[in-house]
Amino acid sequence: MKKRASRPIPVAVQTLTKGDFTSDQDVRWCPGCGDYSILAQTQRILPDLGIPKEDFVFISGIGCSSRFPYYMNTYGFHTIHGRAPTIAAGVKAANPDLSVWVITGDGDALSIGGNHFIHLMRRNLDINVLLFNNRIYGLTKGQYSPTSEQGKKTYSTPMGSIDNPFNPISLALASGATFVARSLDRDPEHLRSVIKSAFDHKGTSFIEIYQNCNVYNDGAFFTYTEKETKADNTVFLQHGEPLVFGKDGDKGICLNGFKPEVVSLSDGTHSNGDLITHDQFTEDRTLAYFLSRMTEVPGLPHPIGIFRSVEHPCYEGMMTEQINTAKERMGDGDLDALLNEGDTWVVE
Repeated sequence: MKKRASRPIPVAVQTLTKGDFTSDQDVRWCPGCGDYSILAQTQRILPDLGIPKEDFVFISGIGCSSRFPYYMNTYGFHTIHGRAPTIAAGVKAANPDLSVWVITGDGDALSIGGNHFIHLMRRNLDINVLLFNNRIYGLTKGQYSPTSEQGKKTYSTPMGSIDNPFNPISLALASGATFVARSLDRDPEHLRSVIKSAFDHKGTSFIEIYQNCNVYNDGAFFTYTEKETKADNTVFLQHGEPLVFGKDGDKGICLNGFKPEVVSLSDGTHSNGDLITHDQFTEDRTLAYFLSRMTEVPGLPHPIGIFRSVEHPCYEGMMTEQINTAKERMGDGDLDALLNEGDTWVVE
């Protein structure tokens, strides 16, 4: 099995706990909101990363998820609608040693912030992006969002949405993201594992998290999160393993031409060798994109896990190299001399 080495983890200056990353602010989300789970799992994993808490920065835009930085006892910015990727890119470029995290939602990232999102993905700064997808605008009281399904009736679409929804995984892959994953607010162990893998990845890491808004879109993902239905409607991606799912592990995904189809592993007609085998480390995005589109096909399970994880040079590293090269050629530079070179005029 091909493996990627985790980034070196520095020795922490002190032993940290979840409580060290919990701020003194009252958490102001609706009782039962999936955001609580994501916050808790993030706070639980950070002490294991071996980084002083003052070296973490959490940056958010607008929406329910974007209150996240208030609840983290770290540095952070609560920025403006859709612009968290821009602020995060500036922070990382100015201080590459910081661990920078973007907290966003499906509306914040994929509507007004869509342009900023795709360029963060393609530039590959070493930033971790957690996108809370609840398929609704929760903060502004239940309008449809860029990920709401067609036919969705909301206050802003009383006759049902006629928009085609965005697929966040497909969009990230098409934009060139080097780490793309999906997890669930109601699967804490899996969520922690994926967050840890995102941190270990050197480059932009994107995680879509199915998150329940129990007030305005309750149960949007219950088919994929609840014990009674989860096994038969999700397939967990594991590198080097065939796509097997089902309560009894008796179903698989194979290719019929260019189309994926569900086959039985219990009737003797198919075996694991006939199934699609997952490879998260392949440079070619075809398989990852193929898997991302399975959510659009009725009857196919939703893939959960890491779709893609490849190593590319990071933007901030290449930028630093260019700056150092320029300094070697021309010295540190003098801003005052630059502004006053050549002919100048004073306007009175």
